[in-house]
Amino acid sequence: MSGTPKILGGRVAVVTGASRGIGKGIAQELGAAGATVYVTGRTTTAGRLPGTVHDTAAEVTALGGLGVAVVCDHRDDGAVEELFTRVRAEQGRLDVLVNNVYNSPAAARWLGRKFWEVPPAAWDETFDIGVRSHYAASVFAAPLLIESKGLIVNVSSPGSQRYLHNAVYGVAKTALDRLTADLAHDLDGTATTAVSLWPGIVNTELLQMVPADDQGRRLVTLPGEGTFDLNAAETPRFPGRAVVALAADPDRLARTGKAWKVADLAEEYGFTDLDGRIPRSDP
Repeated sequence: MSGTPKILGGRVAVVTGASRGIGKGIAQELGAAGATVYVTGRTTTAGRLPGTVHDTAAEVTALGGLGVAVVCDHRDDGAVEELFTRVRAEQGRLDVLVNNVYNSPAAARWLGRKFWEVPPAAWDETFDIGVRSHYAASVFAAPLLIESKGLIVNVSSPGSQRYLHNAVYGVAKTALDRLTADLAHDLDGTATTAVSLWPGIVNTELLQMVPADDQGRRLVTLPGEGTFDLNAAETPRFPGRAVVALAADPDRLARTGKAWKVADLAEEYGFTDLDGRIPRSDP
């Protein structure tokens, strides 16, 4: 990526939940485009899944940006507020906020379950880290973003429009897309953009644990949704390239308040995944 144009040089971004997965991929692409990227997460020591907030920050720097690791529990409003106070003190600006933090391992326990099989505690887990956390970060980031006429990206899902995974997941993603629309409404007149981003099936570290069969396929079955070969999935860097394209687009305000599929943005902006494909791997 050494030849990547530094189209976001001088820009500052915050990516929440960036120790691994989609958040890490987004942070990497912002770094490759030359941005300073504050990456948040709770993981400081790799466990069953690889990746830490410090690893991601180092990779952002290696790719040509500047990575800043911030250990942050997004259930702690005080810690989140301090994050943006620090960004203002150290950088004096914020151009991009990516709300991505989500407890994927916990949510995976309830895939394909009927609502009476999913305990009420799962509702709290999903809405606390995945909806409320996005609202809180947006609240504390808003003054900085308004000053820079910046961009908020909420990582969401087509589960907001059709049944996907389980009832709690769908309601949470619907709430998140409604949040995007209402943030955009309140930001009207500030030239600040708020969008939802819909990745497809992403080959994260969690899914990379799925072994290949004797035909080389890495199949995963989502109950009630189908069986998918993860070899056709998108990498975490693909949604990252969507965020870079949006951040660099002087006309992005026309997209505010709406949800956008990563693959559709790839076709419109002309970027691809790492292997040159435009994957369409919707569950």
